[in-house]
Amino acid sequence: MFSKETFINRRKALLDRMKGESGIVLFIGNIDSPAQYKDNPYKWRQDSNWLYFFGIDEPGFAAVLDLDSGEETIFADDFSIDDIIWTGPMESVASQAAAVGIGNTRPASKLSWAVTEAIIKGRKIHFLPASRYYNAMRLASLAGLEPAQTFSNGKSGCPAASGALVRAVISLRLVKEAEEIKLMDEAAVLGQEMHTAARKGIRIGRVEQEIVGEMEAVTLAKGWGTSFTTILTQHGEIFHCHSHQQAIEAGKLLVIDAGAESNEHYASDFTRTYPTSGKFSSRQRDIYQIVYDCNELAFSLAKPGVAYLDVHKAVSRLMLERLGGLGLVNGSIDQMMEEGVAGLFMPHGLGHNIGLDCHDMEDLGEDLVGYDSDQKRSPQLGLGNLRMARKLVPGNVISDEPGIYFIPALIEQWKDEGKAKDFINYSRLEQYYDFGGIRLEDDLLITEEGARRLGGQRLPISPEEIEEAMAND
Repeated sequence: MFSKETFINRRKALLDRMKGESGIVLFIGNIDSPAQYKDNPYKWRQDSNWLYFFGIDEPGFAAVLDLDSGEETIFADDFSIDDIIWTGPMESVASQAAAVGIGNTRPASKLSWAVTEAIIKGRKIHFLPASRYYNAMRLASLAGLEPAQTFSNGKSGCPAASGALVRAVISLRLVKEAEEIKLMDEAAVLGQEMHTAARKGIRIGRVEQEIVGEMEAVTLAKGWGTSFTTILTQHGEIFHCHSHQQAIEAGKLLVIDAGAESNEHYASDFTRTYPTSGKFSSRQRDIYQIVYDCNELAFSLAKPGVAYLDVHKAVSRLMLERLGGLGLVNGSIDQMMEEGVAGLFMPHGLGHNIGLDCHDMEDLGEDLVGYDSDQKRSPQLGLGNLRMARKLVPGNVISDEPGIYFIPALIEQWKDEGKAKDFINYSRLEQYYDFGGIRLEDDLLITEEGARRLGGQRLPISPEEIEEAMAND
């Protein structure tokens, strides 16, 4: 946990950003979520916004910040003797609250009364969108809403939530403090260790699940676990392929997209793509080199004052230029950009924010988190899936993850529709239907001068480094 002063300063900064607003701010932490029954819950994970402002990593907590008086109150119950029998002695609510700079505590049952009293007095209830169903039901019952109204509505956010509060929280959490950066470096080092374990485990005939087990063991031994469900697949064209049942086959490409979450709950997110036989075929190397050069280009362009939207576009231009050299596309790069041709090969965006969550704060509304007020999401495939488009500032932590994928169903759909037929060599693309995909990802911290990659020594990434590392594993 951070120091008491850190949490006091964060809440003060929040109230400063909400000057001009009145009413109360309501925060609801997570509770244990039953897996099959109450006493057999899923692995405990606290709400990230609660962690950021209050830091208490225990279930059943809530808080109210009074925007008019500045009063702060935590609502929770001390452990009963029945709880203590099973879990052992626990700190009192009062002592945990004091550790984060709050002196006023009340029983959990009084939260409803406090919110109801505010509503009766005509005071506004400011809350953030829910990310779990219990919190949604709790918010709905307190604020007189339907549970569905408390979730973000796709990328646009939650209309019923407090826009002022959402904007204030995003503005704070987008810029990482020095203490956070230290923890994110540590989470990145842990992520690099798990990726190294995975690479060393690649052998023809091994089942993918065995490698997943070895790499996730690293995160469980030294941290909280994975920061998202591990992607390890020889079908890299499927972005979120979580099936790990296949045996490693010779001549394939193995995409490993995985991250670690530290014990302090900060995330890392790396991707590497490996030739299962240890060496790239000429066709694999051609595509891999393009993705590697795109990754390097993005890193060189990422700096304060540059919109990540423009970095995505620059990467897309380089990709199209190089694919043109392979005869897969042809024509004017400007015209292909206008037609959105790059989206056929990279349907996802270049990157996203990282912090207490792998896709940081996207539960608050992806457009609100990832786009400045003067930016508008594109309707194009690929560019339209860019999660972080903002003008970069020091303290941003973002992913740099270009990729090229050959998705037969998508290619066939575009071909049948005659889409971009003057620019795409569909007959040549048929030769790549068995290719899969390639993605390469690092975590970047935007600094005053430019950017640096988080973690320790960078994971092997150039085609030469990959082949050398695999030969020595």
